[in-house]
Amino acid sequence: MPRSPLSGLSLLQLHRFVSMNKLKHFFAVDTSYVARKLGLLIFPYTHQNWEVQYSRDMPLPPRQDLNAPDLYIPTMAFITYILLAGMALGIQKRFSPEVLGLCASTALVWVVIEVLALLLGLYLATVRSDLGTFHLLAYSGYKYVGMILSVLTGLLFGSDGYYVALAWTSAALMYFIVRSLRMTSVGTDGVGGPAPRQRFQLYLTLAEAAFQPMIIYWLTFHLVR
Repeated sequence: MPRSPLSGLSLLQLHRFVSMNKLKHFFAVDTSYVARKLGLLIFPYTHQNWEVQYSRDMPLPPRQDLNAPDLYIPTMAFITYILLAGMALGIQKRFSPEVLGLCASTALVWVVIEVLALLLGLYLATVRSDLGTFHLLAYSGYKYVGMILSVLTGLLFGSDGYYVALAWTSAALMYFIVRSLRMTSVGTDGVGGPAPRQRFQLYLTLAEAAFQPMIIYWLTFHLVR
């Protein structure tokens, strides 16, 4: 079957704007990593070492380093969230393609806004760190795991179960975000730097963590009744 010239053009355009080698790095996972990372996202409090591991000045891929951010879990969790939203709306006889499309687009738009705000904050703080767009997409996308657990619990146990799961997953994600980002943005450039810059970086990290429960609630509360 001949290859469409449009597909080749699209691939060429993608290579112009996205480093495929960097993208592959964030999808270099295995089953063991996914299971352990999900456990870390749900219960991060006993984890001790949060530093990303390097080899020859290059970060190890996620399958070799539990602390490395990945895009596999956020991508799969986003797809699962959309499917779960469709099921929840169907159970409540409120399903329609338009409503499901609105759920998907709203979730994506909020992540884009969140990443752009973080990039702007890092720029204003003049932070010299290894955090890039893919890193921020990964950290922002981990909220989908908490959203799935909250909606599932709400469907099984009603609104009371939903709010318990929401509180737990939000607290766990906030802790995870603070510990992870402080070891990257603040840990790389903040130590020994000017005090105002350190405070700004700390406020940025705390603001990102505090934003997680609000957006999880905003994207899930209408799915549980």
